[in-house]
Amino acid sequence: MIPQTFETERLSLRPMSAEDSAFILELYNQPNFLKYIGDKNIRTVEEAEEYIKTRFRPQIEKLGYGNYLITRKEDKLKIGSVGIFEREGMEIHDIGFSFLGEFEGKGYGFEAASELMKQAFAHFGLKKVSAVTSKDNFASQKLIEKLGLRFQKLVFLPNDPEELMYYETENV
Repeated sequence: MIPQTFETERLSLRPMSAEDSAFILELYNQPNFLKYIGDKNIRTVEEAEEYIKTRFRPQIEKLGYGNYLITRKEDKLKIGSVGIFEREGMEIHDIGFSFLGEFEGKGYGFEAASELMKQAFAHFGLKKVSAVTSKDNFASQKLIEKLGLRFQKLVFLPNDPEELMYYETENV
């Protein structure tokens, strides 16, 4: 049985749901999200809800894991998302994360992503985890490396003209 929610010292993680639509609208239109991850063309709460239903929920229903909302325990504030994704063009599931600007650089990314990776190896049945990032996204590169992933090669994903840095780690 795959656990549905996780906790760290400061954070709670739970699968993203339709009730998080307003948060996804805000998160996916943050300057760093648009610059480094890309424009998902989400401009309304309704479009965010549809994105959750068509992109996040199917993977959670199929695999038992996917994209998680990160909430701060102290005030229940929604601050970001972290997920392990089955992605087209990639053989190994990859970890991804994003935060509202005011919560970047506070250690939340490492705390949430390291917990999710621990769960991936212990409960999701994964033997390896990968990550991709833009060549100029130095903050993500630093976090990915801190999580224990190592740069392997440059790659292109389907329907994406940008060459990305590809990282990988395995459960040891």
